[in-house]
Amino acid sequence: MSWAGSEDIYLSTSLASYLDKKLLILLRDGRKLMGTLRSFDQFANAVLEGACERVIVGDLYCDIPLGLYVIRGENVVLIGEMDLEREELPPHITRVPTEEIRKAQKVEKDASELKGTMRKRMEFLDLD
Repeated sequence: MSWAGSEDIYLSTSLASYLDKKLLILLRDGRKLMGTLRSFDQFANAVLEGACERVIVGDLYCDIPLGLYVIRGENVVLIGEMDLEREELPPHITRVPTEEIRKAQKVEKDASELKGTMRKRMEFLDLD
């Protein structure tokens, strides 16, 4: 007896065409992972070899190496094959070290939290 439905068969078949290819995977939490697909199962759980997380903040980016990485299928939003012959990012994007991108992420997060706090204060006034 198999628990897999007919839609699971199509998912597995489509992932099979990506085996041993470099992929970009977008996760539910917004992270972008790149690596070579080495294995997957019927739940779309995937194993990436040579994985790295691409972090982009404004005009800065960094590829943080992760090594061999297992991704739970329910967290995958999008999978796409990368074109190795094409430039990956626009020329105005600058590569920076990991420490610098972490600082930029913190600044961006703090600014977002401040914006949310200000919005709540404005809603509290309810000028209508």
